Amino acid sequence: MRASPLRGAAVSVRHAWAELLRLPALFTVPGDALSGAVAAGGRPNSRTLLAIGSSLCLYEAGMALNDWADRAEDAAERPHRPLPSGRIRPSSAFTAACVLTVSGLGLAAKAGRPALAVAAPLAATVWAYDLALKHTPAGPVAMAAARGLDHLLGAATTGGPRAALPSAALLGTHTLAVTTVSRRETQGGTSLPPLAALAATAALTGLLARGARGTKRAGSTGAGSTRARSTRARSTGVGAGTFTGPGEGAGPGIGGAASAGAGRRTPAHSSAGLTLDVALRTALATAYAATAGRPYTHAALNPSPPLTQRAVGGGIRATIPLQAALAARAGSGLTAVAIAALAPIGRKYAKKVSVT
Repeated sequence: MRASPLRGAAVSVRHAWAELLRLPALFTVPGDALSGAVAAGGRPNSRTLLAIGSSLCLYEAGMALNDWADRAEDAAERPHRPLPSGRIRPSSAFTAACVLTVSGLGLAAKAGRPALAVAAPLAATVWAYDLALKHTPAGPVAMAAARGLDHLLGAATTGGPRAALPSAALLGTHTLAVTTVSRRETQGGTSLPPLAALAATAALTGLLARGARGTKRAGSTGAGSTRARSTRARSTGVGAGTFTGPGEGAGPGIGGAASAGAGRRTPAHSSAGLTLDVALRTALATAYAATAGRPYTHAALNPSPPLTQRAVGGGIRATIPLQAALAARAGSGLTAVAIAALAPIGRKYAKKVSVT
């Protein structure tokens, strides 16, 4: 039985919007807020979910606005894109950008004043990048700032953005490298941007593998160790009562209620937990390095437009293992695993819709 013309048209429209909004790249967004929430010393909560919704809206607003602003350039260089091909009207893309921006700010307001205080400059940065800064030397810096602010948006829902500034800087550095490479994705011709991105990836991988400053190590004692242990318990939510010490309120863990005395960690348990933390952090850092490093290397050896575009796509996809590694670095293994689980979903949709 042949599909009806109306059904075919509806599928075509949905695919056009998926292209415009870069559907596979959407899965790189939730990890910003999730990793920011645990970097601030807390664990994701209902306000974090609202922050994720805000991030998704503002990110997609940027995608729609990007193609609206670049419609003349894309008509010459990428006529297959939704706007120059006529599959989506420019006015519809601009309206979508406006609606998504308002929705993103509204969700941030519901998450609380601290979240809105971060979402407002984030929205301003997105619009400034697409309308004024993209083709200037400040473009990559603006994009890096937007990704860093998105990370701090999650931090504003659990603690305070200041505590997440170091991890936001790492995420911003990665975004700066990817954006710098993307500026040559239609022309190619130079190895310098992918080489610089490769060097940045190597540096970030080393920092991720070493872990966060102040992370608990085997045999550590004193107030610093107590704070790290307390932060880890709040961040992971795994047996929150199990890992509390004397004087801290014992609460139910995953398997049910647990008394504080019965759940105290022995040195053997601490050593085993530390080994798992290191293994997870190392695995995620390695995944990040492989996802970004391989296409950067290919583009550096042959800076043609197709390989440069693949390098940009690899850099975008590498954002997910980077976010997961940042969560693991902050001591939240469960959050790290949840973020990492988004990667295969993004890859699945990337086979149907381009991530760039």
